[in-house]
Amino acid sequence: MNQQPPPLKGSPQSEAQSAAPRKSRKGIVIVSLLALVMVAGFFWRSREPAPQQPAGGRRSAPPMSIVPEVVGKGDIGISLNALGTVTSLATVTVRTQISGQLINVAFKEGQEVKKGDLLVEIDPRPYEAALAQAQGQLMRDQALLKGAQVDLARYQGLASQNAVPRQTLDTQKALVAQYEGTVAADQAAVKAAQVNLLFCRVLSPLDGRVGLRQVDQGNYVTPGDTNGLVVITQLQPISVLFSLPEDNLPAVSRRMQAGATLPVTAYDRSGLNKIADGTLQTFDSQIDATTGTIRLRALFPNTDKTLFPNQFVNVRLLVDTRKNVTTVPSVGIQRGVPGDFVYLINANSTVSVRKVTLGATDGEHIEVVSGLTPGDRIVVDGTDKLRDGAAIIVREAADTSAAPPPARPAGGRNRSGNGQRQ
Repeated sequence: MNQQPPPLKGSPQSEAQSAAPRKSRKGIVIVSLLALVMVAGFFWRSREPAPQQPAGGRRSAPPMSIVPEVVGKGDIGISLNALGTVTSLATVTVRTQISGQLINVAFKEGQEVKKGDLLVEIDPRPYEAALAQAQGQLMRDQALLKGAQVDLARYQGLASQNAVPRQTLDTQKALVAQYEGTVAADQAAVKAAQVNLLFCRVLSPLDGRVGLRQVDQGNYVTPGDTNGLVVITQLQPISVLFSLPEDNLPAVSRRMQAGATLPVTAYDRSGLNKIADGTLQTFDSQIDATTGTIRLRALFPNTDKTLFPNQFVNVRLLVDTRKNVTTVPSVGIQRGVPGDFVYLINANSTVSVRKVTLGATDGEHIEVVSGLTPGDRIVVDGTDKLRDGAAIIVREAADTSAAPPPARPAGGRNRSGNGQRQ
């Protein structure tokens, strides 16, 4: 038998025989990887729970838990809101009427004073001397007048007997009149000196609160001082100035002309905390043409001194009150395509959409002109997912135990969304 010799190393035949095993091993690896991927995908898909198939196809939504409110009757106040500024009815800068040295400051800064209380004292000695001088001048001129009057009486008796010339009598009459004028001037000078002496004691011109003093004891003060001695501000009563649109003026004016007292309430900046109660006093005589508003003044007793000048407050003016009207809470009113409506609770534990016509509001309650009657029940909480005809479970406002538990899908664990549709 003839035997062929093995191929030489490096020949083409030897390279072909070595490449065949390598290709075979590479194909086996690729097939194995594809098989592993297919097995892993099958295993992953087999772990996903099958989607729930509710019996009968489509499942209805569970009843919603809601809070009811009974429609009733009550009073609705028609109020106007505005921003106001607290303004004192009287603010006085106390100034001296005379010049002199300040020898006494009788008040403390921030003190409450009454009308007529002593504030400061100015050195009275120069004015006491001036008064004494004026009184002495008056006494001298009064003596001269008295002597001239005696001479006039003597000349009148002699003139009746033609013992003195007529000219002498007329001269004496003129002299008496001259002394009378001098005495009158002296009396005025005395009164002026007395007034200046009184001005040495500066008194409070009104009841109010004393501010920070502008001068200290020992200073020389004059009537021309710009800052004065001290500023006194009246705090009781106090007023609030605020503006309203001109469209609201007829209603306010009509009520005031009828003799009604319109209550005004002041709130803080947040509008939540009430500060004081007062009444509307008056409104301005003309409308501001640039803003289309009119200014009004409200008066507050301010007995607890919660209002302070230049303080900003929120003002609520009660213009009128609608008596014994049908009212519902504001949170129960819904707004949508039908307009204003409520969810009315039916006897079969379902709700229906009821369109309503609204009237005045006071913030928390709204007047219902038509669409509801007292005794009806409406939904005030839990309206976000309600629909016309939806089933409901009635609960109280503080009761959360009546809410239905979340449903779990049959035959599997609870997934995101609780496995239910609304």
